[in-house]
Amino acid sequence: APQGSPIDNLEDVDGKRVATTYDKLVGDYLAGHGIKSGIIHLDGAVESSVQLGVADLIADVVSTGTTLRNAGLRVFGDPILHSQAVLIASPRVQQDDERLTVLSRRLEGVLTAQRYVLMDYDIPVGDVARAIAVTPGFESPTISPLHDKQWVAIRVMVPREKVNRLMDELYEVGARGIIVTALQASRI
Repeated sequence: APQGSPIDNLEDVDGKRVATTYDKLVGDYLAGHGIKSGIIHLDGAVESSVQLGVADLIADVVSTGTTLRNAGLRVFGDPILHSQAVLIASPRVQQDDERLTVLSRRLEGVLTAQRYVLMDYDIPVGDVARAIAVTPGFESPTISPLHDKQWVAIRVMVPREKVNRLMDELYEVGARGIIVTALQASRI
């Protein structure tokens, strides 16, 4: 709902125009709670519908809420639906089927890439042990010599959620040129 609007609970939605991409899901949810609203189907950029005057509020997929806040909206009420992705194999597919193994490995690679980033940094040779204590990597970090023989470059995967803290710690032990790169996929 818009920031500062009187819409604070599900009952306040009654009689309002609700923009969503999920017409049936939202319509069924509201009807199941006795709420009569006008459902407006939109494909993409649902959050802009309130500012454009197309709707009074929206029902959309939200993970962090940043896009909503940027559009002058706020979350209220309980989630309509919690979901998760699940891999289900047909009973006709054997557990050791190579296709299932490959698919599982690929999915796990994408999930790992979402949890980790690649961190590169330069460090004086004498400080390598302290830096590796901060970023040990999975098996071991990649260490490459630089033109200046007193320095090396280190490349390592680190948890995305710890990036800022690790950068601070690395800087304190002498690392410079610290760069973080997002991953698309991986195999661990």
